[in-house]
Amino acid sequence: MSENEIVVEDPNAPASDSPAVTSTRSVDIAVSVLLLGFAALMAFDNWRTGMGWAADGPQAGYFPFYLSIVLGAASLYGIVTQCINREGAGKAFVSRDQLRRVTQVFVPTLAFCACTQWLGLYVASFLLVSGFMRWVGHIRWWKSLLTGVVFTITMFVTFDLAFDVIMPKGPLEALFGH
Repeated sequence: MSENEIVVEDPNAPASDSPAVTSTRSVDIAVSVLLLGFAALMAFDNWRTGMGWAADGPQAGYFPFYLSIVLGAASLYGIVTQCINREGAGKAFVSRDQLRRVTQVFVPTLAFCACTQWLGLYVASFLLVSGFMRWVGHIRWWKSLLTGVVFTITMFVTFDLAFDVIMPKGPLEALFGH
């Protein structure tokens, strides 16, 4: 470590002795199987659309069909490679503490996507920004709420007023006539 390097310790960092949830090998196999399924679906759909050569050139499914064949072959290669080589069997992909931290971000983001449908983009964004600042960042309530309000107003002025972009709106915007 050089003398110009700054090291910041995170008190909430995942513990190094946290138990593994899954191995790298099992994740590699699962992703390869999902990609193989996607490739099979795409190959079938493009075969159904027409993957041959017509009098005026390739049919609509020609190139996507062969791309799905390449993806399927690469997926099969990944599955076979992981089944033959057992190198990643003991290597942890994610620990319990790491997964908890990922979930802290994923679940509110998923809720944001769902809430946008009913509350509108601006109210959902306010809740997401303020919530993240408070619960993940441990920032004081008043700073979290103020930042959420400023961010939401800035987005509204930028998108709705300045550029007149149509954004998903909810009941609060309707109350104000937007």
